[in-house]
Amino acid sequence: MEEDLGKSGSGAEGIINLKPNSSIPISYHPSFGSHEDLLLLEVDEKLLPTILHQRVTVRGDSDEEAVLCTSSTTYTIKFVGNSNSIFLIPPSEFTVENGGKAQVLKLASGNMELVEISPKLGKLKSLLMENPYKSEEDSMEDPMEEEEDLERGKMGLYTWEDLVGKVQASDEELRAELKALSAVEINGYWRIVDDKYMDVVLSMVLHNSVLFGWNLNSLNEDEILSVLESDGFSRRVVLHILEVYGNKLDMDVDMEGKCVWRLDERRVCVHFAKGVLKQGKMNMDRFMEEWVHKIPARMCANFEMLEGEVLVEKLGVETWVRAFSVSSLPLTPADRFAALFRERQKWEMRDLHPYIRDLRVPGVSAEGLLLKYTRRTQPTPGAELIFSAR
Repeated sequence: MEEDLGKSGSGAEGIINLKPNSSIPISYHPSFGSHEDLLLLEVDEKLLPTILHQRVTVRGDSDEEAVLCTSSTTYTIKFVGNSNSIFLIPPSEFTVENGGKAQVLKLASGNMELVEISPKLGKLKSLLMENPYKSEEDSMEDPMEEEEDLERGKMGLYTWEDLVGKVQASDEELRAELKALSAVEINGYWRIVDDKYMDVVLSMVLHNSVLFGWNLNSLNEDEILSVLESDGFSRRVVLHILEVYGNKLDMDVDMEGKCVWRLDERRVCVHFAKGVLKQGKMNMDRFMEEWVHKIPARMCANFEMLEGEVLVEKLGVETWVRAFSVSSLPLTPADRFAALFRERQKWEMRDLHPYIRDLRVPGVSAEGLLLKYTRRTQPTPGAELIFSAR
């Protein structure tokens, strides 16, 4: 029995309001065609309001598969074919009078669907490392003056808008990775400060703390900036050092509401450990001696601070240590595990865990990643599990 269309209309509304066991006649719309600019997208109820009422973007270079990003999440876009025909019917205001028939504008062979994925952040570090910020730029009267005469693409400098256009990640995920890389925005461009220059500025902060009697747990921001700026250091770089190696404290009444920082013992100690290990593999006793000598007198070095930064090896009766930082490893699980098993064929869990705990794959647990990429053996009952490549 055909439903009375007087109340429901003949456009998409007529289909939406169609009751069970009812039907509606259809016809081709005068503008019927392939309409390749019209695509169907299937989304779940949680994501629908974001797409309808908030800003979403499609990101990726021409040689990459596009992803859709909300403010905080990244989705891959997949096309799902359908064996049945899908009719695309416009609202009634876009139809012409034709006796109450629903007018089909397009026949779709399928639709797109969104699948949450990890952000594709692998290229971010390589982009920022094209032109790291070095000490020479602080010695220029206007670091950007000469650079403005060059084509920006050749300089390897990127604004926020540049990075958004090149990196397939949501804004929130991109900002989190910039922080993880200790990147800083200087004169409108996101930069990684050269390791040697980071060491120089941090050492100057520590040197002046001894010279002026500064408390490393209560550093006055204005005083530090005044002293280091007078020595020729950039205000933004000095602030960056405080952000990377310290924590801003709540306003202190005794400091009259001025910004106060506390240097983080672990971050400072890890920095100097990395510096010592640039010499290469070292005997553990020698390493500890040099490390303790490098760090500030009021700080205490603990080898547990170096989880995810060094590997320990037994060679005969001696223990050796060498640099192996998780920050240097690929971000995707497959590439990460491949790199780890190139480094060592077999891992105990206590050694492996610091190098995989940051991996995040939507819908997959840490145990799931281990099952997918590793084999586990137990040499003897009660012994530590050993993980090797699958």
